[in-house]
Amino acid sequence: MKKGVSFLVAVAFMALASFLTSAFDPSPLQDVCVGINDPKNAVFVNGKFCKDPNLTVADDFFYQGLKNPGDTQNLVGSNVTFATIEQVPGLNTLGISMVRIDYAPYGVNTPHIHPRAAEILTVLEGTLLAGFVTSNPEHRFFSKVLNKGDVFAFPVGLLHFQYNIGHTNAVAIAALSSQFPGVITIANTIFGSNPPINPDILAKSFQLDKKVIQYLQARFQ
Repeated sequence: MKKGVSFLVAVAFMALASFLTSAFDPSPLQDVCVGINDPKNAVFVNGKFCKDPNLTVADDFFYQGLKNPGDTQNLVGSNVTFATIEQVPGLNTLGISMVRIDYAPYGVNTPHIHPRAAEILTVLEGTLLAGFVTSNPEHRFFSKVLNKGDVFAFPVGLLHFQYNIGHTNAVAIAALSSQFPGVITIANTIFGSNPPINPDILAKSFQLDKKVIQYLQARFQ
């Protein structure tokens, strides 16, 4: 009986370890695995199509896009410039990526979620209010005012935001623990879905009049 219990415990731990491993980007089993869309010129390694290592070049790991300020002339006053596997194919299987975030005065990187990545952000210029909210049922809100050089971390999958509370432009750089972290912008997702979510559902969920929901959906469609 004791051996049987020990075996079940061992199996449970193995299953948990397997789940945790599969929940994040896979670890590479080779030095490089540059992502490629054309399997005719690729080799299948580590579950992905990879560029032939003999054809890999430095530009596969290089990107200049983060040096340019993003256009913040929009309704939210912010712009995110990505450096993920889409821009840097050499990030494939490395489990990392970066973004640059530009903020106009009082601009906001609106509440959003990265379903596949934790994030660590540092302020290069300006002053930001950054925060995140924990999951059900506590909904604890953690926030901090960040000045130049300050760092703040956002746990994986939690709702978070940054808000420029200064009178001048602000800039931040963030690193994420996935080559393709994904982003779910809450307002756009809820009120701008295609096709729209039934407004009766949203009215009940947000405890708002149906006409308010329809107005918000019209704004985001």
